[in-house]
Amino acid sequence: MDSRKLEEEEDRSIRLQVSELEKVEEARGSNDTVFDLKSSIEKGDSGETADAASTSSATAFRRKSTVPAPEKKLTLFALQLAILEKTATGIGTLGFIWATVVLLGGFAITLDGSDFWFITIILLIEGARIFSRSHELEWQHQATWTVAGVGISSFRAIRSSSASLLKNLKQISESIFKPRSRETTSRDCVVREETLDTWKSSEVPLLPYARWFFISSTVSRLLYWLQLLSATACVVLSSYKLIRHNYGDVHKGDTDKRNRQSALNIFYSLAFAEALLFLAEKAYWEWQVSVCNLLENVTRECEFGVTGLISIKRFFYDSYSKCVNGSIFDGLKMDIVSFGMDLLGSNSYDEQLIGARILRQFAVTERYSEDTLEKIGINFPVIERLVEMLNWKDLQEEEIRRSAAEILSKLAGKKQNSLRVAGIPGAMESISSLLENTRSLGEAPDEIGEKKVFHDHNLHYDFWRFNNLGLLILKKLARDHDNCGKLGNTRGLLPKIIDFTHADEILLRDENADVARSRVLTLKRSLQLVKMLASTTGNTGKCLRREISEIVFTVSNVRDVLRHGARYPKLQKLGIGILTNLALEAEARERIGGTGGVLNELFNIFFKWETHGDDSNEGCVRIAAGEAIAMLVLESKSNCLHVLRLGVIRRLVKALEVPSIRVNAARVLRNLCLYSGDECFHDLKFVKAAAPTVSILVLKSISSEDNKLQEVMVGLAAQVFRFMSSKESSYVFMDSGIKRWQLASSLVSILKKHDKPAIKVPRIRRFVIELAIWMMEDDVENNVEVFRELGLEKELEKVLETTAELENFDVFSGTVGLSRHSSTVHSLAELALKILEEK
Repeated sequence: MDSRKLEEEEDRSIRLQVSELEKVEEARGSNDTVFDLKSSIEKGDSGETADAASTSSATAFRRKSTVPAPEKKLTLFALQLAILEKTATGIGTLGFIWATVVLLGGFAITLDGSDFWFITIILLIEGARIFSRSHELEWQHQATWTVAGVGISSFRAIRSSSASLLKNLKQISESIFKPRSRETTSRDCVVREETLDTWKSSEVPLLPYARWFFISSTVSRLLYWLQLLSATACVVLSSYKLIRHNYGDVHKGDTDKRNRQSALNIFYSLAFAEALLFLAEKAYWEWQVSVCNLLENVTRECEFGVTGLISIKRFFYDSYSKCVNGSIFDGLKMDIVSFGMDLLGSNSYDEQLIGARILRQFAVTERYSEDTLEKIGINFPVIERLVEMLNWKDLQEEEIRRSAAEILSKLAGKKQNSLRVAGIPGAMESISSLLENTRSLGEAPDEIGEKKVFHDHNLHYDFWRFNNLGLLILKKLARDHDNCGKLGNTRGLLPKIIDFTHADEILLRDENADVARSRVLTLKRSLQLVKMLASTTGNTGKCLRREISEIVFTVSNVRDVLRHGARYPKLQKLGIGILTNLALEAEARERIGGTGGVLNELFNIFFKWETHGDDSNEGCVRIAAGEAIAMLVLESKSNCLHVLRLGVIRRLVKALEVPSIRVNAARVLRNLCLYSGDECFHDLKFVKAAAPTVSILVLKSISSEDNKLQEVMVGLAAQVFRFMSSKESSYVFMDSGIKRWQLASSLVSILKKHDKPAIKVPRIRRFVIELAIWMMEDDVENNVEVFRELGLEKELEKVLETTAELENFDVFSGTVGLSRHSSTVHSLAELALKILEEK
């Protein structure tokens, strides 16, 4: 029951990490598209938000730092005990010296018989106790490894050894009577690995025929009670002598016995004080530990759960040992995070487990997370150790491996720490080892065989949890541009990630899919990661998009998510985002369009407004689908022909009247008109029906100050009117109730408003000039004169002086322009001026 609660807490902490990351991503790029230029110039708002976030996080860190560390109670308790212990030991040492030098050395012959034996017994008892004190602490250390008591631990040792023996015999018999193969060899290696087991220090039998009694935990308890008995005996003996004062008679003139009584009083007083202080120390120990439950309270404050008491005990004994063996203030310098990092580097499995548990709990606990991650982040050997632990695939080391993965998932959330993690040689390969999928689609046959052995051997291994953690770590690392390149260069990593984007119809459509929640989470994280990699800018992004698109399962996996994922609109949106970013590359654009059903599924999502209305919660998914379609038909004649064969032109024209999707509908129509080719003129005749709507929207967009709507509608108008004769265009203006001079005036107003290139609408001046050229060529006599009167010539001259490179591209990857237009804005402006001058 307790272990189930711990797993639920771990799942909840992972889900919190994911939800926080999603909120950051949505807030960061919810309005950004590939058609927009992402420049630091326009990051005013986001920068302020980031500054505010950093300020709030700094304030939160200061607030968290004022929370006292729970281990302070333990180090203070260890200091108090050490003061009593060292005082008692000092008095005992003084009494020992006094007895050996003064009494036994000076009065040995003159001592009464009872005093001689009392002193001898006290010296033997206290001498043994004083000089064995440090050894008792060692036994106490070893006793901390016993979780469930002596009998259970010993039984577990016997049971595990018997089970190991039976398994070894079974494997040996199989190897004899079955043909040798690569799989058998791999399994034999696992058997040898299991037989090389070492003793747990808390279960070491000291004598061969007293296994159940002479183990470290029992010896520790035995020494504890022997010390109590010896101190009690010392108190009884010394107090008896101090009360009775029967030290023998001293005759007159007997100078040898003159100071004997005083010397004996001093000794018995020292012995009584030393034993009494020791008993006071033990009483205080029992009061704090057994009555006040100090260790349990600290465990509860640390939120360690049922298994954390051992970690707290070990930390306390280490602190107490430092205070006793060194300066009494040495224990105060200890903190539990540094203690956990030290244990993590140990060669003992038990110490590694305790260290991993401590660091994991403090890394995921909100109160201590900041300070813990800061300490781990500046300790490079610890980060290397955590990365190394990701490769530990033995079933017994599952908890250590999982804890290391959770710590790294938290550590990678900070950019500086993520760079340190990614900078470790072999880090990406170690993180990749967390990803294990039974499908194994993109791997070599020998790798598939080895993985099969691994699954057969560890039937109860929690692969899906490690898959989720591995994807979470990679996703956080992928937020840095340089790390994206490292991910792409890691052998076999991209096929693994793509493999997790596969989801069958049963998983996505099952109403009881909560049973497979971990698989859905894995699908979600893999889609998020692929989208982040595909949206990488620069040459790194170009290489990543090429490699991702070349994996044969990428597009088909995303298509299945679009087709069957109606219950998961967020997953659909992630899949659409992947297609949109991959379509930045011309080759990938053709692969996506050539994969059966992709464009059809995108249109099905885009046109859901017809059945779900415009205010549906799936509006964001429809917008994303429109953007993806616009990208796929950009500079792709084959995709344009595919769209025309789907017969969706009329529905696209109708979509221009839907506010939420009209922008992307206009982009799709413009690209269809521009890149379908002259042979498709007949198929595009229905686009003419959009002319009145487009003209009205152009004028409305001027008054509404909606720059984005202005840009796409002017761009569409420039292409739609190209399919019309002068007579047809005249009818359009008559039907819409718009005068030509009104449209011309709107175009000049746009140029006046955008007297220099606009980052948010980089193509608007180009589209205005294209439409103005068409109007002047369509009706030379009237329109040229109208434009002259409106001052178009002056505005065109301003354009010639302020043209920029960003106006010559259709889409952008960060600040890099892609899909360059065939003609520059400069050449278009010169052509328009030439028409104005000649006509």
